[in-house]
Amino acid sequence: MIQVILGKKGSGKTKRLIDLANDALKVEHGYIVFIDDDKRYMYDLRHEIRFVDASESDIHNADRFYGMLSGMLSVNFDITLVFVDAFMKLVNAPAQDLEWLFKKLDELSEAHHVNFVLSLSGDPAEMPEFVTRYAI
Repeated sequence: MIQVILGKKGSGKTKRLIDLANDALKVEHGYIVFIDDDKRYMYDLRHEIRFVDASESDIHNADRFYGMLSGMLSVNFDITLVFVDAFMKLVNAPAQDLEWLFKKLDELSEAHHVNFVLSLSGDPAEMPEFVTRYAI
């Protein structure tokens, strides 16, 4: 399953994502991963959550982002929940061009029994339907 937190810059998406990640520790039975574009919020997360600073991995487009996720899930079957902050920065593409990526994330979710929670910056009214259908 994919869930998306939509909102304009400064609307509190990251705070909500961090709170969701920390709260998920109470109910998740597998590993929780939090991916961000820098280390800024690393210490806001509980230590049990695996933190990934994507800037250390030369992730700067949607293909590489998908490859990183696929690799992580291929080597660790215990990951059940993945949070992604700054999603639009990591994939470096307009939302309208990402329908293929959302389809691939759906496929990864099914194949690996993992849920994704993404934070997307932008005007929710301007997001395509394939993004807004996942909005929480």
